[in-house]
Amino acid sequence: MRTVETPRWLTAEQQQVWRAYLGATNRVMQHLDNELRQFDLDLGEYEIMVRLSESPNHAMRMSELADQVGQSRSRLTHTITRMETKGLIARGSCAGDRRGVLASLTEEGYAFLVKVAPYHVESVREILVDPVCAEDFEALGRVMRSVLDAEV
Repeated sequence: MRTVETPRWLTAEQQQVWRAYLGATNRVMQHLDNELRQFDLDLGEYEIMVRLSESPNHAMRMSELADQVGQSRSRLTHTITRMETKGLIARGSCAGDRRGVLASLTEEGYAFLVKVAPYHVESVREILVDPVCAEDFEALGRVMRSVLDAEV
């Protein structure tokens, strides 16, 4: 843990932006999660399906998938188990690596994703894209890329 000799407190303006960010991200995530509930999915499960759909053969090593969706390996294992029982995902061994586990989007899972995706995209537009002017949306993209690129 890093020690801080002299705290660099946020200015009143920075504090307002920080709290707006927290409130807005919470609102966006809750909205998207609630909209996916009609399909018996949550946002984490949807993201897993999207990542697999964009991968070669709709499959990916579990360790790589965990990194991409920002979940611990243990949490991802539990999520994948739930998704397997729904018939959306299958697990198998990795060719050439007996210890590796491969998560694959099933044909049923891919068809389900194709069905759900238009609803999800409309939800993203409704909660984030449409309420924001184009210039601010571009600025938001720059801000988020800066955060992702920062070495912390």
